[in-house]
Formats: sequence, C-alpha cells, structure tokens
Amino acid sequence: MTETHNVIIDTDPGQDDAIAILLALASPEINVLGITAVAGNVPLGLTQNNIRKVCELAGRTNTKVFVGSDRPMKRSLITAEYVHGETGLNGAPLPEPTMPVQDQHAVDFIIETIQRLPEKSVTLCTLGPLTNLGNVLEKAPELAPRIKEVVMMGGGLFEGGNVTPAAEFNIFVDPDAAQLVFKAGIPLVVMPLDVTHKALTTKARTEAIRSLGTQVGKVSADWLNFFERFDEDKYGTDGGPLHDPNVIAYLLNPGLYSGRHINVEIETQCELTMGMTVADYWGVTNRAKNAIWVTDVDADGLFDLLLERLAYFR
Repeated sequence: MTETHNVIIDTDPGQDDAIAILLALASPEINVLGITAVAGNVPLGLTQNNIRKVCELAGRTNTKVFVGSDRPMKRSLITAEYVHGETGLNGAPLPEPTMPVQDQHAVDFIIETIQRLPEKSVTLCTLGPLTNLGNVLEKAPELAPRIKEVVMMGGGLFEGGNVTPAAEFNIFVDPDAAQLVFKAGIPLVVMPLDVTHKALTTKARTEAIRSLGTQVGKVSADWLNFFERFDEDKYGTDGGPLHDPNVIAYLLNPGLYSGRHINVEIETQCELTMGMTVADYWGVTNRAKNAIWVTDVDADGLFDLLLERLAYFR
C-alpha cells in the first residue's frame, strides 16, 4: 500500500519552488494540507502571489494558502531577484491570481494543524528560509515532538555556499530560524547543494518537459530556461541545479537518494561564515546526530518522476 504523506509546504517561489509545488499537487501520495508563504527569493507580497499563481495554473484553486513571515527572525531580509527575476517567477508570465489567501497567519496555521492532527502525522516541506518554522518553535516549542519530520532544501558542505563562499541562500537569509530548527530534535532530512547540484536541468530534460504539449509543460520549461541561465553562467554546466523539487521527490521515492545521518550545526555569529551549515559528515566530533544529510541522487530517475507527474496536468 502506498504511503500518504500529510504535508505543509512552506515556500518562497521562485521557479524551482513552483515546480516543487506542481510535483506535490500532481501526486496522489501527497496530501497538501496547506501552502505557507515566507519572504525569501522575493518579498512576501510576491511569494504569496506566486503560490496562488501556481495553484491556479494547476487547476487547484481549493488549495489553502497562508501568508507568513515577511522578514527573518532577527535580521533584515535579503532577496534573490538577480536569480529569479523581479517577480520571482520570471520566464513565463501568468495572470494575476484570483483565488483567496486564508485569514489565518501561516505560523498559527502550522501550530493549529500540528496540534489538531495525530502526533507524528504531519511532514513539513520547507523550500525557502526557515523563518515560519522558527517562529512556530519560538511560539510553541512543545510541538516539536509532534512533527513527523522536516524535509528541507538548504545548506551545503562539499559544494560550499551559493550566496557566500560558506552559506547557501535559504539558511543564510535566516540562520537564527535555522538554528532553532536544527536544535529542536525534529527528524530532519536535508537536501543541500551537494545533492541539488547533481540534478541539472539539461537541455534534453527541459525539452522533454516542454514536449508534454500542455500549458503546465510549456510554463515549466520556460521557468527552467529562465532560472538556469544564472547557474549556467556561474558553473559552466549544461543546465542549472534543480533545487526544491528534490524535497517532494524524496517523499515520493526516497530510493532515488542516499546520504548519511550526521550532526549539523548552524553558524549565527561569525560574519565571514554566517549561515554556514557546519556538517560533521566524517564524524570528527561527538555532537549528537540530528539530520539525514543527502549527497547523491539518481538524476535521471528524478526527472523521469517529474515528467511523469507533470503529465498529470492537461
């Protein structure tokens, strides 16, 4: 029997976030309880708007969308329009959304949902900065043992950082929230740059998505073509890393991935390494293991899964 995952997707779209949302909405194994917006790739007003655009593209206007934190817990917001464009979803213009956002704040929705549903029945999929979850843990720390797991995109070890030499964007934007999450005792699965840089949107893979011949296929391919240009120039690769869909794909087929259970700490003090995920991959400390750190992916299997699921939308 196929396992069903009750998930809350916490996100800051971003083209790769949008593809991850589409993958979740196309998958019967994923029960999307709600999608929560956080400021990150672009400011909060745009991220909540972009979530609704993606839901309407997918024909899922019944999806509940909640507006969350507009700035990091202790710092000023840093955004990434230089990667994603001024809207966060440049590359494929979509109409302004008409579906509503919910009245409840995203942080309160997460708290209420974890309290209401059975213990260890809710998975949080975080695709952006961890601000919303950090605020949940600050407001209701007793909920940590009730969370089944957090599957996140963030961090880097062998690949270093992508916004500073030491730090990946999602962690760098709100390292204080990340520190709270990594110290909370929640089971964590981390998709760092070490694995996402092995999932490249090559021309052949992008054109296979376009060849679906649907609006979702065309829009997804156009998003990827826009999004990859920055990393192609930066890394000199055929295609750019596809980051966030790995979070959803892991729930659908964990056999595509491998890594190890290690200790990860977050740097919040040093200006030079702010937001670094200090990952003890080789076990050189006695610090308690707190995260599964994923390092490898069957990239062909990932894109086959993505293609299969995006074909769901007609």
